[in-house]
Amino acid sequence: MRDATTATTVSPEVIARMTRNEADMAFKKRVQTIFEWVHPQPDDLILDVPCGRGFYLNMMNYATQAYTVGADLEWDVLMKAQRNISGLERVSLNHASIYRLPFADHTFDAVILSEVLEHLHDDVAGLREAWRVLKVGGVVAITVPHANYPFWWDPINKTLETCFHTHISSGVFAGLWANHHRLYSRQQLADAVLQAGFIIDEERSFTHDSFPFIHNLVYGFGKPLLESGLLPDDLAKAADRTRFDDNDGSLLNPINLGLAVLNFFDRHNQINEPPDRTTVNLAVKARKPAL
Repeated sequence: MRDATTATTVSPEVIARMTRNEADMAFKKRVQTIFEWVHPQPDDLILDVPCGRGFYLNMMNYATQAYTVGADLEWDVLMKAQRNISGLERVSLNHASIYRLPFADHTFDAVILSEVLEHLHDDVAGLREAWRVLKVGGVVAITVPHANYPFWWDPINKTLETCFHTHISSGVFAGLWANHHRLYSRQQLADAVLQAGFIIDEERSFTHDSFPFIHNLVYGFGKPLLESGLLPDDLAKAADRTRFDDNDGSLLNPINLGLAVLNFFDRHNQINEPPDRTTVNLAVKARKPAL
């Protein structure tokens, strides 16, 4: 068990700095939630799976003395993660499936499963593999897209779901449904977590107020443009999740001006909204009990 006398906490100021370039207001809440729940301590070993482009790995390295391991099955995504964490000493990457992780039982102090389960054909099987590699008493921090999401976050799919019982799951206009097998209700998420053998410590729901069509703007158009390398360097610095200290914050930069508008829409959002409110994300903190 961790020694409470030596426990450290990542400050809100550091989290705010790491998310200062962030146009996805829900991602900012996910980062805050994951750092609070994982509560990374010096020399902790933390798994992020699938790690995607390595954003959490980069943040953990920036803000803590923990060791992080990323795993992902897609080679092209893993190569992007490698570029984003290049030169970091306390981070490693593995090419692996979440269904068959190359780690021994009871290896990790914490596991991050952020925006993962909705992509899996068998979400419970993925959760059980996370349970296997987690130490007894270890925490898993889970975030998923909420089936009861706000209209303005993804008006196209919300309209299609309401009127025609369908949605767009790929392409520029996919929105919240992009490459997802499912969105989750609170009960569906809790059932999957409990079925995998975890006990639930806490549940959250966040990001209600949103700029219209923000998911399409950020991920359908913004992300491809940033990754294309076509943006001028000062714009790229202000839009890049991995460059925490390079943005001077000037409102003369159109990206920073846009971020100010998005933060205005986000100003009333809480880290945990009332249960009946539409939100972008659901989150669960769960723990591996004693065997």
